[in-house]
Formats: sequence, C-alpha cells, structure tokens
Amino acid sequence: MRVSVTLVALAHALSMAAAATAQPARPPTTRELERINWMEFREVVPKQIDTVLVPFGTLEPHGVTANGADIIAPVAIARAIAPKVNALIAPAVPYGITGSMDAYPGAFTIPEDVYRPYVKAVLAGLAKNHFKNIILINGHGGPQTAVLNALGVEIGREAGVRTLVVNWWTYCSDVTLEVFGEDGGHAGENENAFMLAIDPSLVHKERYTGPEMTTANPPAGAWSAYPTPSSIGLYKEGQGFPKFDQVKAKRYFDRVNEKVGKLVEDTIRKWNMIQ
Repeated sequence: MRVSVTLVALAHALSMAAAATAQPARPPTTRELERINWMEFREVVPKQIDTVLVPFGTLEPHGVTANGADIIAPVAIARAIAPKVNALIAPAVPYGITGSMDAYPGAFTIPEDVYRPYVKAVLAGLAKNHFKNIILINGHGGPQTAVLNALGVEIGREAGVRTLVVNWWTYCSDVTLEVFGEDGGHAGENENAFMLAIDPSLVHKERYTGPEMTTANPPAGAWSAYPTPSSIGLYKEGQGFPKFDQVKAKRYFDRVNEKVGKLVEDTIRKWNMIQ
C-alpha cells in the first residue's frame, strides 16, 4: 500500500513538472533593456530571447522636423517589430558621424576614431550578455554606415555572434515608391512622413516654405559643399518634396516596419539553418 501511494505521488509530481515544461514561456514585462530588472534579464536571456535590436542615429537638421529624426525613427522601428521578432531593444546610440550637416544649429558629430571603439564596446557588451543575434537598425547614412558594417563583421567573428545592419530608408526605397509614387530624400517626403506617423507634433508644416528649402543630391564627383546648402536633400531632382499627408504617412510607417521585421525574421531563420 505504501509503495502504491509513493508511486502515485511520484507520477503526480512528474505530471506537474511535464505540464510546467509544456507551458509557453511568459513574455517579458518589458522589451527595453534599460527598463528590465537584472533577475528577469537572467531568466529571459538567452533561454527565451537571444535577439537584440540596437538603434543608431545622430543629431542633425531635418528640414521642418526634429534634429533627432535619425534617432527617433530607428527606435520606433525597434519598438514596432520587437514582439514580432522576439527581441529586446537596447538603448539607442544617439550621437553619430554627422558629416557635412554638423555646422547647423543643434547638430553634433563624433570623430570616427572615438565613435568606432565606443560602438564596438557596446556590441561586445551585448554579445557578453548572451545575445546571439545583434540587429543594428541604423537611422543615419554617410560614413556611419560603413563603420557599422565593418564593426558588425568584426564583432561577429570575434564574439561568435550573428549581426545584421539595416539602413531602413534605403532598404525600404521600394516602399517609398509604392506609397508616394516617387523617390524621397533626407528630410524629404519619406522621412518626413515617417516622423509624422510617429509624432505629428514634431513636424512643423508651417515652417516649410517650399522647394527653395531643398537641394537635390549631386551625382558622385559633381560638386560638394560644406555645410550642405539645404537640410532637405532630395535623392532625385524634382522628387520627394514634403507633402504632409497623414494617411500616407501611417501607411508608409506600417509598411516600413512590416518589411524590416520580415528581413530580421528571414535572416535569423536562415542563420539557424546553417548553425
């Protein structure tokens, strides 16, 4: 009789353990690294989440929207796609290599010999904290893109992690054509609309006086100027002027997030097929 009771108790305990194991893991209380508690982080990473999204930007003029558009946009993308790709979000690296717009009021630029080791240390820290997939969502182009591309490869090799660098506006250039019917520009229709979708209060339509506020980007080797003569730089002459269409802005925002999220998902799935 005693043996039978013991066996029943053991079977019950094993059944309870199996049920607990079968239960799906609870989502984290927050997706943002600066808000998560260290004990929860230990429970979640990497057992439940092994992907981190890292927004990169800079402070520079953006026509009639915020100087921090290059920070605000990738942070918004990260927040939109994090649940879908099962990732946490690292705090943004806000200061970057601004380039020829750094003479405008409120702009900053960080020399490459300072920026590069700092960013590498950030990425190494994420690898040390057991993230297997490090996704760099870049909001600013120019030489910053080349630095991030190079660092992604370096950290991948040195720390044994997988990295993906996404320049969202370039990757989604087809979405720009789909939604607006023409090409965009720096602080042009596409980027301006993205900000309009995030927070309309950051877009000051009343300050836009028309095409005289814009300059088309020159062909390679044609000419260069410091500072850049306009804070709205069109990718193609006569295209990409801000139009402040709230409906198209929302559609563009959703389509960009959908496309970037799918890229992250597909890349991780393919990584998992080879490792």
